[in-house]
Amino acid sequence: MPQNVESWYLLVALALALLPVRAETQSGPSAPAVGVVRVERQQITETDEFIGRIQAVNRVVLVARVTGFLEQRLFAEGAEVKKDDLLYQIEKPPFQAAVDAAQATVEQMEAQHRNAQLTLQRQQTLLSGPAGQQSNVDAALASERALAAQIAGAQAQLETAQINLGYAEIRAPIDGKISSTSVTEGNVVSPTSGILATIVSQDPMYVLFSISLRAGLDLRARYAAKGGYSAVVIKLRLPDGRIYREEGKLNYASPTVAENTDTIVARGVIPNPVFPGMTAEQPGSRELVDGEFVTVLLEGVQPVTVLAIPRAAVLSDQQGDYVYVVDAHNKAEVRRIQQGQSTPTVAVITSGLKEGELVISEGVQRVRPGKAVSAGPATPPPSISRAAQGNASGASPPNGATKSVPEAGAKQ
Repeated sequence: MPQNVESWYLLVALALALLPVRAETQSGPSAPAVGVVRVERQQITETDEFIGRIQAVNRVVLVARVTGFLEQRLFAEGAEVKKDDLLYQIEKPPFQAAVDAAQATVEQMEAQHRNAQLTLQRQQTLLSGPAGQQSNVDAALASERALAAQIAGAQAQLETAQINLGYAEIRAPIDGKISSTSVTEGNVVSPTSGILATIVSQDPMYVLFSISLRAGLDLRARYAAKGGYSAVVIKLRLPDGRIYREEGKLNYASPTVAENTDTIVARGVIPNPVFPGMTAEQPGSRELVDGEFVTVLLEGVQPVTVLAIPRAAVLSDQQGDYVYVVDAHNKAEVRRIQQGQSTPTVAVITSGLKEGELVISEGVQRVRPGKAVSAGPATPPPSISRAAQGNASGASPPNGATKSVPEAGAKQ
């Protein structure tokens, strides 16, 4: 009897040891937990990025148009000046003397012309009597006409002298900011002295940027039916990363393509007002500076509706991009997709997915095709950044332009 009891205990212990193995074998490994998101339509603003340069709308170089001593400089270097402000004063006495001499010559010619007119009248009167001769009339007429021509020449010389007198004052032809002077008081200036100073206009400003021909055709196809230039808003990202507070508009595209870069030049105009609380005369009173490098953001005026998912859900292999979709049986299914304007955080889907499908965005490394998963809501994705960069074609354009998708709007 004791021997049978010992055998019975041995059998029970063996059964208890094998029970977990059998249970695990029957149920199989547990399904991996994953986070899923639903494919939904979102309103986004399409944005294309390019490297641009700020350029003044008007630029004027100041040069001397007459020769003389520079008496005064009447502006502060680097300040803003108004149109017709007096900037340089060249000594006037020599030019005033030339005007006075030319005026005297005109008056002398006018006096001689008056006498010639009287002589002509007398000869014409005598011609009706026996003492008159036609030859005398002709000579008097020729003298009167010659003096009239001399008066015209003297008046032209007087006008030239007056113009040169006006050139002794160098005034601002436009509103804008003036550079430092290259010639100081006391020096002789002349038309060959070169540039005295430069004035560049301040408000508004141009922004010029190059677009690859391929990108230009894409922009034209995208916005032609929506109003062309008027359907695009220009925003600027400044060198320190800030978005410029003003918006601009496209107003020009070059009619030719650069052969060496296969690009066209586009131009926008954008306001450059004075900072609140500052005056135009203060240094640094405006944000944009002529020649400054900026990032140009071309944004569509009207948002578009697209299918979008988190970028983390997209995987890639030799065949292209794909995602894992959870089917009706809670199994992972491989789905090939095509992306539109995607960013590091958001993928815009042009084909391969339908609205309402569940896409695995978290735990994709634990997923196997055709295997069951334990799906739950994924962590809410961050808002779509306006500064994110991407490329609709997957390759950078020749000119370094990038594309981005700005902040998503309300879902439809």
